[in-house]
Parts: sequence; C-alpha cells; structure tokens
Amino acid sequence: MESEKYVIKQISIFSENRPGRLAAISYALQQENINIFAFSIAEADGFGVVRALVDHTEEAHKKLVSLGFTVSFTEVIAVKMRDVPGGLYEIAKVLGDANINIDYAYAYSGKDAAVLILRVDNVKDAIITLTRKGVTLIEYSFFT
Repeated sequence: MESEKYVIKQISIFSENRPGRLAAISYALQQENINIFAFSIAEADGFGVVRALVDHTEEAHKKLVSLGFTVSFTEVIAVKMRDVPGGLYEIAKVLGDANINIDYAYAYSGKDAAVLILRVDNVKDAIITLTRKGVTLIEYSFFT
C-alpha cells in the first residue's frame, strides 16, 4: 500500500519523572550510536513519557528495555508544514474537516520547513486526506 511509506514508528519511553532520567535515556541511545531526530516529554502523576523519533527503533527498544525502561511503539506521521504564521492551522483544519482527531503532536523546525509529528486516531485516513490536499508527508525512510 502506497500510504504505508509514511507510517513512522515512534518509541515511547515511560520513566519516573526525576532528575537524571532523560540523561540516562539519551546516554543509552548515544552508546548505541542511535540518533534522536525529534522528541517530546509529557508528565503525569510523577511519571514521564518521552516520545522520540530515532534512526534505529528496534535497537533503541532493545537497549532501553535492557536498562529497565518500559518502551512501546506508536505509529505517527510527519508532515512538512510551512514555517509561517498559520502553518499549523492549515494542517489542523484539513484533519479537522475530515473528522480526524489529533491525539498529540510535537514539532521541530528544519532547514526548509517545520515538521509536525502527529499521532492521529486514523493514520491511514490522515495520510490519504493530507496527500489529497497536497500536503507533503515525510517518508519513514528519512528516519532510518
């Protein structure tokens, strides 16, 4: 299926929210020569969830689990977004008009455009809707 090339495997690392935990995670990935392209941290009730796009997801999973972290995979998409006022609105409106919910998102600014990482309730429909509207998605191969 053509849309599968846009499905990106994100790792989610669950950890106590205390000093040094992000350092331990990033050091473990450094030891395995795993690059972090983008990440976000969310906190709830003393625990944190670090969501990250890395270049070697399976190796990252293996290393972090061996250190006692709970790690899971989530399917996300990466959308090239215009890095101007209203860029986020354009993407959010396309998805909202198609009745696709954004569960969470985080972004980073690249050289040519900002990149919005989206976890949506229907990945396949989001990919089809966005590409039909001319929105550029980034293929998973970019993150490997």
